[in-house]
Amino acid sequence: MGELFHLLKKGNKSAMIAAIVNTIIAIAKGVAFMFTGNVAMFAETMHSIGDAANQFFVFIGSALSKKAPTDRYPNGFGRLVNLVLLGAVLIVGIMAYETIIEGYHHILHPTESGGFLINIGVLGFALILELFVLYKAMKEVMHEAGEEALGLSVIFKSFAHLGRAKPATKLVFMEDLVASSGGLLAIIAVVIAHFTGILWVEGAASILIGLMMFFVVGRVFLDNAAGVLGRADEEMEEKIGLLVMADPDVKDIQSLAVIKEGEDLHVELEIEIDPNLTIAAADDIKDRLLEKIIAEKGVTDVTIEFDEEDGVRTWNKNIEPKKES
Repeated sequence: MGELFHLLKKGNKSAMIAAIVNTIIAIAKGVAFMFTGNVAMFAETMHSIGDAANQFFVFIGSALSKKAPTDRYPNGFGRLVNLVLLGAVLIVGIMAYETIIEGYHHILHPTESGGFLINIGVLGFALILELFVLYKAMKEVMHEAGEEALGLSVIFKSFAHLGRAKPATKLVFMEDLVASSGGLLAIIAVVIAHFTGILWVEGAASILIGLMMFFVVGRVFLDNAAGVLGRADEEMEEKIGLLVMADPDVKDIQSLAVIKEGEDLHVELEIEIDPNLTIAAADDIKDRLLEKIIAEKGVTDVTIEFDEEDGVRTWNKNIEPKKES
């Protein structure tokens, strides 16, 4: 039990905050729907329930993925967060389906709902909370990307660096981006239906919200399916390649693989060195490279192998040949 609490402290904080906030929002929207019967409110209730459940599982998965390797699982539990996210998107998929079906029925048989001020008040309250969570996720994206951003610049820069965020943070970002957009869409639909009498617009809004939820399902599924399989991080490969080739004793790189498992990066490196070097000198090179590579953000383990220089350039990714002294 003590180990579990220790792991939970390492869980993704953005996901935990989002889970708590979306639980509050889901309760508020659910109560409003019971009083008003508004189909756009139903769509938003389903959306928030899906988000809250999803983000809670994400928090648990991100925490358990930090568990240290065991004899039975020597490669660790890094991919567990990807597996949890694959399961979590099923919840959102079911909610999205129900949201679309309810919206379709409302378009075919539109009914007038009451409680206009209740709907607007609850949706407005929820939108403010969702924007708060989204902004926190944006700041977390920038932190994980190792980039500086202040004020409103966080909003724009977070989109550019989203690909470098951890899977859990990326999911929270995308879900709350859709949630905020859906909340605004629901408010517009409620206002139009109330003042114009065009009741089917609420059903159309429900379908659009459901489709946005399906977009999140598709995007998250593809990202985490690749994570479960063990996706190569090409950007980090190039960065580590430059770092390794900058070492004066490294003649070439035979092979370099940076595999992303959950939030962890595993590096496998084979380099060419002067065959006349002593074992002690080669060991010094290994220690030097290991220290530099393990200092890179997200790298958890490094395997380095040696081969003798063959005079043929293998690694040529943006690398200029070293000048002979």
